[in-house]
Amino acid sequence: MLIYIHGFNSSPASAKARLVKARLEALGRGAEFVAPAVPPSPAQAADVLDALALRHRGAALIGSSLGGYYATWLAEKHAMKAVLLNPAVRPYELLAPMVGLQKRFHTGEEYVFTTEHVSELRALEVERITPSQYLLIVTMGDEVLDYRWAVERYRGCRQIVIEGGDHGLSDFGNYLDAVLAHCDAPR
Repeated sequence: MLIYIHGFNSSPASAKARLVKARLEALGRGAEFVAPAVPPSPAQAADVLDALALRHRGAALIGSSLGGYYATWLAEKHAMKAVLLNPAVRPYELLAPMVGLQKRFHTGEEYVFTTEHVSELRALEVERITPSQYLLIVTMGDEVLDYRWAVERYRGCRQIVIEGGDHGLSDFGNYLDAVLAHCDAPR
């Protein structure tokens, strides 16, 4: 089972989520994919993701941007494998200026991102990681996040650092085999 966790203001309809789902379906493994709509509240997101991890013991995670932060919390809590795609590091600092009205990219749904949400993000910070659980994929050309923060945060993990690129990891398909290999590798 693969649990895909989308980023801030994204959704299960993201290009990367659709690509993973299509590949698994092509392999006859479509039933092994789940991509929840992550609630705007980090505390509620944690509850949704925790319930999925408990329901799908042994699952692997793919987390994009803020989803990478959530995936780290979940991977450490449940000893899960995780692939992190341009993950947010210290999102409570990054997103603090975003407090206010927000709009989801794919659905147009509007909601208010609050200072309480920022505090909820801080509460999910993981002090130490287990390097063997992770594959980090970052792009040096990420226009949203400084890739060096992730390289440092996930030091000791297997890392793929891509020259150029963008935050959306538009060439994600080139790395899908490595992603699935990491997720399918024995623990």
